[in-house]
Amino acid sequence: MKSRHIFGRTSYLLLILVANLVAHLTNGCDEELASAAAAARHRNGKGRRRRSNGCNIFKGSWVYDSSYPLYNANTCSFIGNGFNCQKNRRPDKDYLKYRWQPHGCNLQRFNGKALLEKWRGKKIMFVGESLSFNQWESLTCMLHSAVPHSKYSLVSKGSLSVFSFPEYGTSVMMLKNGFLVDVVTEKVGRVLKLDSISSGSTWLGADVLIFNSYHWWTHKWDYFMVGGKIIKGMDHMKAYKIALKTWANWVDTNINPKKTQVFFQGVSAAHLNRRWSSRCCPVIAFGSIGNNLSAIAGWKRMGRTKSKVLSQRNSAGFRTSVRRW
Repeated sequence: MKSRHIFGRTSYLLLILVANLVAHLTNGCDEELASAAAAARHRNGKGRRRRSNGCNIFKGSWVYDSSYPLYNANTCSFIGNGFNCQKNRRPDKDYLKYRWQPHGCNLQRFNGKALLEKWRGKKIMFVGESLSFNQWESLTCMLHSAVPHSKYSLVSKGSLSVFSFPEYGTSVMMLKNGFLVDVVTEKVGRVLKLDSISSGSTWLGADVLIFNSYHWWTHKWDYFMVGGKIIKGMDHMKAYKIALKTWANWVDTNINPKKTQVFFQGVSAAHLNRRWSSRCCPVIAFGSIGNNLSAIAGWKRMGRTKSKVLSQRNSAGFRTSVRRW
């Protein structure tokens, strides 16, 4: 059976950071989660989340580490050809050798076997677009390479893929859902229903939820719906803000932060239609928004929108990773 690879330094390193954070945060009980939520409610003026020792794990830098990468993409058979930079003749490998280093503390080195022990009997679900998909693929490789003789299963049905380790009772799932809110078919065509989430029942029951939605909002989209009214040509930033609020309200209503950890990831910064040489592979293979300044400016505005919406929700115990431009 096969696995796949997160390519591009930004996405690969984000996964290392998220996996370390999840490992740290799931190594406790309800009291620890309640304490984390309480700490969030008393966060400092900038709204940055801190660990109990006072270290801001989101403030740091990427440092070179010659012991990386944590797995070999060429020997992890879950990786599709489109996601393997080395097979696509990228000449350098240094982008694989970076890890996240907070300024005020040290994160544990990723240990796949230890993480599976901590995740024993648990369900981890990625929900989102290409960033989530790439990280889910890479995480399956990271875990499998840590326990290469442990039996596993990989089952895909529709937009849901489930990678399981029966020995540990652990499932790492990926649900492709680029907008998080509903897409419905009306007489005018496909419509983004910004104030509705009907697929949320699939998210229930997970012990860790890692959401991502960003890139698809930069694509051309003609029709939106709010309050049962179809709107043509809505500003994408406004539509994105409404959708994020819908998602956040869904989490507030349906998720118990004492039982489920919720992360929201930012966007990979490389969805550009660049010309690559024959020796290099693109950082992200899913679509492009073109090389135009208006699109990039739109991304920056959408990033600020995301930061604003999520900062309003941190008191609920969300753990957010918002990439800033």
